[in-house]
Amino acid sequence: MPRLRHLLTLLPLTLVATQALAEDWPAPIKQIEAKGAKIIGSFDAPSGLKGYAAKYQNRGMALYLTADGKSVIAGNLYDADGNDLSTAPLEKLVYAPMAKEVWAKMDQSNWIQDGNKDAPRTVYLFSDPNCPYCNMFWEQARPWVKAGKVQLRHIMVGIIREDSPGKSAALLASKDAPKALEAHEAAGKGSKLKALDKIPADIQAKLDANMKLMEELELSATPAIFYLDDKGQLQQQQGAPSPDKLVQILGPK
Repeated sequence: MPRLRHLLTLLPLTLVATQALAEDWPAPIKQIEAKGAKIIGSFDAPSGLKGYAAKYQNRGMALYLTADGKSVIAGNLYDADGNDLSTAPLEKLVYAPMAKEVWAKMDQSNWIQDGNKDAPRTVYLFSDPNCPYCNMFWEQARPWVKAGKVQLRHIMVGIIREDSPGKSAALLASKDAPKALEAHEAAGKGSKLKALDKIPADIQAKLDANMKLMEELELSATPAIFYLDDKGQLQQQQGAPSPDKLVQILGPK
């Protein structure tokens, strides 16, 4: 998931890797750090090498210290069968912790529940009330949502039209936001949702926080859909998905 991995590296990381203070890294690793890389942790590597997981220019990077400790090699390491030996360490030390943090940030964002709160699968999407593709995905997901298999969590933003923020604010400020969202989406182009002329400060703060998260993830369009695949890894879908992709996101009917 190259695109998602690029996005994840933009967020702060709660480190779970083996760590040491910067002064404890070997001299060649310190030199890489001085060039702007962030050393996350170390891992075992073959052929007398010592592996280090790093983050550089918003990407994960594997470093390999030579046996004499005097040189470092940057890049992926392959065995005689062509297997990439760098993927698993980077996934464990860099990408997996970042994915967990992204998921936690979405959980703490300002979303509207769509479906059973006890549904076994949760899917987040950044949604704009004026987005036709958000409405398309809402329609696509109805069989799963109505069956109680999936809960959608709509992280409301306002980016498409001038009245988008006001409409998102109206939904967030509603006494029954899930019901208001359902009425709006079910009506499609015939929706009677009115944008708030004056957005209350607390609702504006919620919209601002959602927009900040969207910007951190470098998202520029809606719907931006996030879900956990069968292996529990965080995946992203931009736009309304194809039928095959829909099953990957929502699971079997």
